[in-house]
Formats: sequence, C-alpha cells, structure tokens
Amino acid sequence: MSDAQDVEGTAEDGVGVPDEEDVEANVEAALREFLDTLGESETYQQFVEADEALQNDDDAMALLREYQRKQQQMQRGGFDESVMAELKQLQTEMSNNETIQRQQAAQADLIELLQQTNDTISDEIGEEFARSTGGGCC
Repeated sequence: MSDAQDVEGTAEDGVGVPDEEDVEANVEAALREFLDTLGESETYQQFVEADEALQNDDDAMALLREYQRKQQQMQRGGFDESVMAELKQLQTEMSNNETIQRQQAAQADLIELLQQTNDTISDEIGEEFARSTGGGCC
C-alpha cells in the first residue's frame, strides 16, 4: 500500500481527523485561556481598578448622573440654551475630575486592546471577526 493510499484510508476512516465536538471543545478551551489571560493583563486590571475607584467616588458619580440627567432633559425638551450651557459646564467639571479621567483613559486602553485582538482574529480567519451583521428590520 502506498503512502497516498494510507492517507486516503485514514481520511476516509476519520482517524486523525478531529470531529466537530473535539473542535468545539478546543475552541472553548482556547477561549477560556484567552479570557484568563485577558483578566490577568495589566490593561484589564487597570480598567477594573479605575472603574471601582469611579464607583466609590460619590462626587464623580453624582457628576456623571447629573450630566446624564441634563442630556436626557435636552433630548426630551429639544434645544435649550440654558441646558446646553449647563451641559458644557458639567463637561468641564468632568474633564477636570481625575477619577473620571482615569476611568475613561483605562476604558479607552481596554477597548484598544480588544480591537487589536479582533484584528488579529480577523487576520487569522480571513474575514472581519466582530463585524456587525446588520440586524433590525430595515
């Protein structure tokens, strides 16, 4: 029997070819390993710390809630110069708040890391990995 016949026989018998369950189990194991590694990364740890600091900073949280309230007021009531002025003032206060800035910077760093991960996966599989498929009715 030739080597070619051996390979054909193996492929036909399914020997050495992983079945779908094995492939899925391998993907799930690799995903768990990736998530563990991501969770241990400095970028993710800095995000968690910054987010916890934000959640524990009553002044920063009050500022964010007030900003969101004013945004909703603007959306419901249409353009109002006084509300717009208040929003601009709140934006200035938020940009001067160290806790908020630290959380936003850490979030941006984490998003960048995840985008790089997406790009790597996309390159490996030959198509856009996390692209939106549209959805919705229109």
